[in-house]
Amino acid sequence: MPRTRKQRGEVVRVPRSLVTLPEFDRGAVPEGLVTRRALREMGLSPGDNEGPVAILRCRLCATRPNWSCRHPTRGFLLRVDLARPKRTPTLAQELALDRALAARSTCPMCSRRYDYCLPLRTVGSCDPCAQGYEPTPGTYVLTTTPVAHRLAA
Repeated sequence: MPRTRKQRGEVVRVPRSLVTLPEFDRGAVPEGLVTRRALREMGLSPGDNEGPVAILRCRLCATRPNWSCRHPTRGFLLRVDLARPKRTPTLAQELALDRALAARSTCPMCSRRYDYCLPLRTVGSCDPCAQGYEPTPGTYVLTTTPVAHRLAA
């Protein structure tokens, strides 16, 4: 029996004149406006930006100048002058994060700490313990005693 095709939802098109935020095509963005990803690459956080000030149109909408971009691939532009430097975590915050990651990456059966998170909810142990083989020595750290300080800072 042949399949029936899914009907696409109705495309909502909004004229560009009714859009509340200004829209820019790629390559035509004015100086001082960047996306959140570009802010992150510059080492900045959004800071005092209270939301986007413009929309970066997707490539498909660049060919339709009379319609506003409603696609999920559009980007929101923020002002660079209102951005602030990223906060650096304190040593206590890094210690708490290290303990949380250690709980997710340490096998309860063999006490090996792996470089990745283990499936403790579904399997309950690391793969070598569950399957019965010896792991590769470069993938784990043996943690029988508490570790003093292996933090990034």
